[in-house]
Amino acid sequence: MTRSLRPDAVLVQAVIAGALSFAHLHDLAAAAGQDGWKAWAYPISVDLLLVAAWRRLRNDGPSRLAWCWFVVALVASLGANVATAGFLDLEHPPALLRLGVAGWPALAFLGGTLLAHASKPTEDATPVPPAPVTPAPDPVDDTAPAPELDAVPAVEEAPALTAPDTSPEPASTVPVPAALVDHARKVAADHEARTGGRIDTDTLRARLGVPPQLADAIAAQLA
Repeated sequence: MTRSLRPDAVLVQAVIAGALSFAHLHDLAAAAGQDGWKAWAYPISVDLLLVAAWRRLRNDGPSRLAWCWFVVALVASLGANVATAGFLDLEHPPALLRLGVAGWPALAFLGGTLLAHASKPTEDATPVPPAPVTPAPDPVDDTAPAPELDAVPAVEEAPALTAPDTSPEPASTVPVPAALVDHARKVAADHEARTGGRIDTDTLRARLGVPPQLADAIAAQLA
């Protein structure tokens, strides 16, 4: 399937600009002493180097080498356009212009060679080791007798653990110091003298500041 050619404003503009730049480079080379076919070869060399550097940038990505030669070719093309605009006397070109035009073939050859034969950066690929091959299990023979299992010895049951007796000790078994009993008798006598009644266990415990078990033991001895 062929595509029909249609006029494109951008393509027409590119052709016009390329023709003008080509003519300027030809005139500059002719003014620098390059006559005949050599004057026509200079613009071809500059444009080819510019296209080669741009193609390297598009295909391989940005690189210092491609950008360097792209800028060199672009400066050569722009320099020719500016030089032929009346800024230089082309009838008597300066020595630097003659030197630049004479050295351009070697420079363009070096740039084209480097762009064409420079190695592309390659990423170091880490080899992936192959996955280990797991051997297939042997088929199970249903006709083979099952292996006899050794009798498992019975596990002896551990004796049941009994919970410790946390019931409070009887009041009669709680040891009570004699000095505390004497002090309790005085507290009880004082309470009976003031109130006319015997002191109860809760009041005795509060007055003495002792635990309930000790208060019960003291009350038992006071009874």
